[in-house]
Amino acid sequence: MTVKFPEVWDLDVLFPGGSDSKDLRVHIDNTESALKEFERMSQSFEVPASLEDASRIADLLEQAKKVMQQLNQAGSFIGCLMAQNTEDKKAAILQSEASALNAEFQTSLQKIQQQLAKVEDGVWNELLASESLKDFSFVLNEWRKEANMLLSEKEENIITALSTDGYHGWSHLYDMLVGEIKIKMVVEGKEKILSVGQANNLSSHAEATVRQQSYEKLEEAWTEKEEFFAKTLNSIAGFRLEVYKKRGWKSVLQEPLHINRMKQETLDAMWGAISKNKQPFVNYLNKKAEILGKDGLDWFDVDAPVTESTQHFSYQEGAEFILEHFGKFGPELQQFAVQAFERGWIEAEDRPNKRPGGFCTGLPMTDESRIFMTYSGTMSNVATLAHELGHAFHTYALRPVHPLNRSYAMNVAETASTFAEMIVADAAVKNAQAKEEKIALLEDKLQRSVAFFMNIHARFLFETRFYEERKKGVVSSARLNELMEDAQKEGFAGGLKSTHPHFWASKLHFYITDVPFYNFPYTFGYLFSLSIYAKALEEGSGFEEKYTALLRDTAIMTAEDLALKHLDEDITQEAFWEKGIALCVKDAEEFNALISSVE
Repeated sequence: MTVKFPEVWDLDVLFPGGSDSKDLRVHIDNTESALKEFERMSQSFEVPASLEDASRIADLLEQAKKVMQQLNQAGSFIGCLMAQNTEDKKAAILQSEASALNAEFQTSLQKIQQQLAKVEDGVWNELLASESLKDFSFVLNEWRKEANMLLSEKEENIITALSTDGYHGWSHLYDMLVGEIKIKMVVEGKEKILSVGQANNLSSHAEATVRQQSYEKLEEAWTEKEEFFAKTLNSIAGFRLEVYKKRGWKSVLQEPLHINRMKQETLDAMWGAISKNKQPFVNYLNKKAEILGKDGLDWFDVDAPVTESTQHFSYQEGAEFILEHFGKFGPELQQFAVQAFERGWIEAEDRPNKRPGGFCTGLPMTDESRIFMTYSGTMSNVATLAHELGHAFHTYALRPVHPLNRSYAMNVAETASTFAEMIVADAAVKNAQAKEEKIALLEDKLQRSVAFFMNIHARFLFETRFYEERKKGVVSSARLNELMEDAQKEGFAGGLKSTHPHFWASKLHFYITDVPFYNFPYTFGYLFSLSIYAKALEEGSGFEEKYTALLRDTAIMTAEDLALKHLDEDITQEAFWEKGIALCVKDAEEFNALISSVE
């Protein structure tokens, strides 16, 4: 008998009672106590002067680990509460409290980093070679480098303290503004009141009128509140730019590149290769418009199905499909996914008041993850679920690694997720019997290529240009619309008849304050994982062990070194990226050939 997987996640096993949880209150209080001890240790921490100070640094690292794990456990849980119910006002208060504690931790950590930056080079090398610190050499060198990039300890403390209610406060306001939006529209003869997430899901609806209505209703909502969103975006960017200016950072990309442990040359090579190879995807968009009976593709038709898929996966069926094909890659990935489904780690139910989008969050103290999405039965939903399970598997793969060596960057974080997604997407295409079904599934893959090569490129172009203009002053909502439309025209290489002027207001990623430029790492992860996927296809089931070894190295080396060690590739060259793009071009060619044979 098949085990029926729950569609609603189990949060009570972590802290029973949700935002009223007494256990959560105790945990937060204990975290505060551990944080006070860490603050005390950081205050008394002096510049290490000899090898004898290695044990003192090791003690600090252990206390930092303890506080980080407690903060992350609470933060992830509260984030889940906020996502599952945007009207949970108590969770919003808890989120502010957790943010304040995190800011205090960052202040103490910065003090330690500042002291480490002052260590004489000879002593520093001796310390890193010591038995107690050698395993942390990468992260300690990174801390030292970061400290040298920052202002004085006092100035950085002020920035961190002000960011809670200033910088991060604006991001939280955005979440609240979006959570309050309700979209009233008629779907299949019934009037419905939808959340933004539910309305967004209609972008791939088979009926053109439903897609267009959803887009227009959402556009009305963004337009109605555009001044609020413009104020929020300008305030986040203004805060960020002022901090950069004070630190003497010239490029707005300095921080995101540092966070992603990659070079500007790598980013330039990636976008350069993509820009030179967009025509096959423009051809696909044009062909799609033709199939839909239009003289050009409108924004609200980008995700439209060109042929109505007969496949509808119940949540159970979607889960079983994922498990079957994860098993063909390797037993460990499959067994891990079984655990996630059976133990209620996944929130998939389609219901009102959930925030839009999907995510995976780790809970380090219990060695668990939680996955959030809204599942409506499409193959795209199944792929999204596999994507988030890939994130969770990455966290699982890092369990033997010390917590301080688990902080991988976002660009390589997207590698595991995209890899898992491709396992499922490729399997779906290969398993399809009917030609129409294969066309629908191939198109689902192509839509991802369009998203990574065109949509995300447009986001990157918009954001870089917006920040340049923001340096000169506040950018009006009208100008934001213009910048967005120009970026979309360029990003889609003229493949669209109409654009989405308020995309800047609708996209959560522009308002995330924890990670700036939350766009290009997705494209990096997509193409990077294609290279790994190609190796997996070559080597078969035995590749899983090598794949896991790569994941375990993601937090202790640069992106360039990771590729060199595990793939023997130079990712600062366009040639590397073109290999991955070529695989996507094959999808476009197969799609066009199948469409021609049907016509």
